Formats: sequence, C-alpha cells, structure tokens
Amino acid sequence: MKRTPEPMEEALLNLYVASHMLKDLSDKICIEFGITTGQYNVLRILKGVYPDGHPRCEIAVRMIERSPDITRLIDRLEKQELVERDRTDKDRRKSITKITKKGLELINNINPELEKLTFKISEKLTIKEARELSKYCEKLYSDLI
Repeated sequence: MKRTPEPMEEALLNLYVASHMLKDLSDKICIEFGITTGQYNVLRILKGVYPDGHPRCEIAVRMIERSPDITRLIDRLEKQELVERDRTDKDRRKSITKITKKGLELINNINPELEKLTFKISEKLTIKEARELSKYCEKLYSDLI
C-alpha cells in the first residue's frame, strides 16, 4: 500500500484543526444565547424560507453538521418557542417546522456576534485567498458524499 504524501497529511491536519477551532468559537457564541450550533443551524435554515417552513427530512438534508436525531433537536427548539410545527396530519414525520418571531429575534441577535467572528477571519485572508480556500474545500468534498 502506498503511503499518503506528507504535504497531504499536513494539509488535512491543518484543515481539521482550523475547522474545530472555528466550530469551538461558534459554539461559544451560540451557548451565550442558550442554544447549540446545531439549533442555530436549524433556525438559520428556517429563516431562509420564512414565513414558510420545511419538513424534518428537508431540514436534516440542509444541515451543515448532520444530526442523528433531528426530531429531538427540533423538539428542544419548540420547547423554547423558537419554532413551531404545523401538525395538520397525524403523522409527525409529515409536520412542517417554521421559525417563530421569537426564533427570528434570537437569530437576529446572534448574527452580529457571528459576523464579528467572520470579520476576524477576514482580517487573516484576502478576498482572493478566501475564494481559493472555498474552491479547494468544495473540491475536497465534491464526489465524496
């Protein structure tokens, strides 16, 4: 078996380290607002289709980080009155989840803090470097899933 070239291992290790560091910083911001990054992700997805909503399976597909139990994640958001489900059908799997006004307010309060993080990162990369990084990341994950 061929050994992976050292520069490739180093690049992937650096990608993991950067990814986890950014996730940790995002987690800290979301925790300050009483939610997880997974919950933020659901709210972000639902804000994008407001005032409409999505069925659970559509939310799951659009998640950045896949959640093995999207139903419980949504249950917790519903308990906090950040989302609501339209249960016109008796089958829970067919309910439509929508972001509430309270959920919109929360996401609008979190976004400036996440934008500050993005701004800090933008000080480290030029626009050209950011585009290249994005292109390389897309190249890495295309055709792997």
